[in-house]
Amino acid sequence: MNHNDVVALFDTWNAALATLDPDKVTALYAEDAVLLPTVSNQVRHNHTEIRDYFVNFLQKSPQGVIDESNVRILSDTHATNSGVYTFIFGDGSSVTARFSYLYVATADGWKILQHHSSAMPEG
Repeated sequence: MNHNDVVALFDTWNAALATLDPDKVTALYAEDAVLLPTVSNQVRHNHTEIRDYFVNFLQKSPQGVIDESNVRILSDTHATNSGVYTFIFGDGSSVTARFSYLYVATADGWKILQHHSSAMPEG
């Protein structure tokens, strides 16, 4: 796992958003993942709760663009990427948010173990 591999994990996640299929997005998260989503106050603790969030979020046809990325390789099995991204929605609106992903290597490939996304406070 190198810097570019970690950045590519975001591209995989963003491509899953483009399918508008909540199952494809949810599959990128570890079974015990924690999601602190951008446009919901509810913390999501498992695939059922994470999927529930994406059912609603994907109705907006979101696509993300990373504005700033800070990758850290923590070990052979863990890596992080944090920074700022902007979501552009199907209706032309957008939201800029801070993000952090913690990725973990599993038997099924790299998965998101923790994902925190919060709208910029001075938006």
